[in-house]
Order: sequence, then C-alpha cells, then structure tokens
Amino acid sequence: MSNLSLRGIYKRYAGGVTAVTDFNLEIADKEFIILVGPSGCGKSTTLRMIAGLEEISDGELYIGGELMNNVAPKDRDIAMVFQSYALYPHMTVFENMAFGLKLRKVPKDEIKSRVEEAARILDISHLLDRKPKALSGGQRQRVALGRAIVREPKVFLLDEPLSNLDAKLRAQMRTELSKLHQRLGTTFIYVTHDQVEAMTMGDRIVVMKDGFVQQVDTPQNLYESPYNMFVAGFIGSPQMNFINGVLVEKDGGLALEFAAPAKEGEEPARYQVALPQRKAEAEGIREYIGKEVVMGIRPEDLYDDEQHLAEAATGVIDCKVEVTEMMGAETYLYLNFLGNNLTARVDPKTTARTGGEIRIAIDPEKVHVFDKETERTLCN
Repeated sequence: MSNLSLRGIYKRYAGGVTAVTDFNLEIADKEFIILVGPSGCGKSTTLRMIAGLEEISDGELYIGGELMNNVAPKDRDIAMVFQSYALYPHMTVFENMAFGLKLRKVPKDEIKSRVEEAARILDISHLLDRKPKALSGGQRQRVALGRAIVREPKVFLLDEPLSNLDAKLRAQMRTELSKLHQRLGTTFIYVTHDQVEAMTMGDRIVVMKDGFVQQVDTPQNLYESPYNMFVAGFIGSPQMNFINGVLVEKDGGLALEFAAPAKEGEEPARYQVALPQRKAEAEGIREYIGKEVVMGIRPEDLYDDEQHLAEAATGVIDCKVEVTEMMGAETYLYLNFLGNNLTARVDPKTTARTGGEIRIAIDPEKVHVFDKETERTLCN
C-alpha cells in the first residue's frame, strides 16, 4: 500500500523562519495529488520532507502505515523527478535509467527487462544508446521519468518536472503523465506553480500560501467553491475578477451595490446585482448588510451578447473597453468598471473594440461574495 499520512508537519529553519506550518493531509493509495501555490509557499519543501531530503521539524510522516521521520531517503521506497532532470551527461540513456538498480545490485537480466519496459511505456526505446546532450528537453524529461519508473517505487514525487519545456510540449507531457499514472497505478505527488497543470492532472489539489494549506479539494470544487479570495484568485485562468461593493437589502432579499465616486451636484451612478435566494440565505451573510464586501466573478460569467443583456433582470453594468485580445475560439476583453479592472471571456464575434463603451451582464448565479477583512468566502 502506498498511502501517505502527513500529520501536523512543520519545517523550521535556523533564524526562526517557518517554511511549512501545521501541514495535515491523508493521501490515498494510487491517488494523484498536486501541491500548488506561488513561489516560496512551501510546496517543494513539503515534497522534500516526504522524500527525506529535508528534516521534519515537527509532526509525523507515514508511508504505507510506517513512520518515516527518521528513515533514510534510500529506504523510503520513493522516486523523485526533478525540474532539472539531473541526468549523468557521460552515460547513455540506458545507463542513466539503470544506474539506481545497479547500486541496489539488481541482477543484470532484471535491469535490462525493467529498463526496456519503462522505455517502451515512455516511447524512448529508440534513444537507449544516446547520451543526454543528443536529446531534446522532452526526451530528457522522459528519461528522468524512466529512471524513476524502473525502481517500481511506492510513491512518485515530481517537483515541477515540466517547467523547462515549451508550451506545446508541456501540454503534451501533461497528458502523458496522466496516462502514466493510470498505467502504473502508483501514488503520485506533484508540485507545480502552474494552476493549469494542477486543474488538468490532479485527483485532488492542495493550495498553499506562505507555508499554510489554504484548501484541499477536487479541481471542480476548488473552482466552484473556493474557501477564500486567495484560492478563488489563484485557481482559474484568466483569474477571477474582484470588485468592492456594499451588501444591501432589496425586495426582501440581498443585493450587491456598486457606486461611482459622486461628482459635485450629481447623483453617483449606481449598479446592483441581486443575489439568488440560496446565496442570500448563506449562513451569517446577513450580518454584512450595510458593510463593504468583495464580489468575485469569473471572466466566463460576464456576457456582452444581446440575449444575455435582454434577459438580465439585474447585474447589467457599463464598462470601458481598454484592450481586446483575440484568442481564436474566444476573445478576452480587458475592461474598466468604476475604476475596477475586469476581464471578460466572450464570444469571438463580439463587437467590442478598444476604447469603446460596452454593456456587460453579470450572471448572479455565479457570483461569489467575500469578507473584505478576512477574505473568507461568505457565499459561492
């Protein structure tokens, strides 16, 4: 069994710096777990503690039910794939993949069969006699994976393995890694700062910030029900839009109100988005009536087409178009609304043009509301 249990894990460095704080996570056998977050959030440190390359300052790490805190890296039955590939330049691909098995004094026949099988899985059989300098970045990455596969470990640890590849190859390797995980039936723990990788590959995602776990959930739940503004803004591309507004009572329900700064002698422009009943009944949200809150809305939930504008009973706003980006299958509009920068992902047939004015309909069903002070989610 290759299940892992991290219980109250801390990493403290000399000088009082705490890189990871109270990390708790249960990882099931054969699960694909992604650790994601900005640079310096503690995700690679956590991976290195699992590998035994960093000492755990506090807490307990179990692999397959066995306490691993004081077990040497070579005895943990794990394999790690690094960002830099870490291949021996003077060895052939075969020798690189076989090196760890030779150190373990595995019989030659078994080494040969394991390396050839891994090479077949990774489609690098034709490269076994080459040296790393004769390989492309994607081929080197496959060799690094092959070196891990031949060891048949309980757990694979992957530390940003695709970050050195170009965009097209990254997309291809994401698919290959997902297939590889299914084929091997082994636990994968994968570190990345790229939320697209996290969303497309993981069974569950651990979102980290400043050494703390912010939320652990499936990709879909993270996207639809973020626990706080950090998770909401980090997961999704382009990221969620945030607008400061005031929560007000309206017709027995609740609405978010946005007002432009008042000019002398003029009534300020006011816009409202009425909250659907289930959002207006969220626990504790009525305590915020009359207070400033933050509305979150994803770019794909802003519409500029006539049908949505005609059907919208609430949440129609006037924006200035600052930039348009044609992406082929869709267009991104970068908008200004009452001094707030918004991004809308709309149909490529949009008539919006840079410098023009445009009306946008907000989908009230997709609105998120956050506490402005704590940034905690009030309703999704």
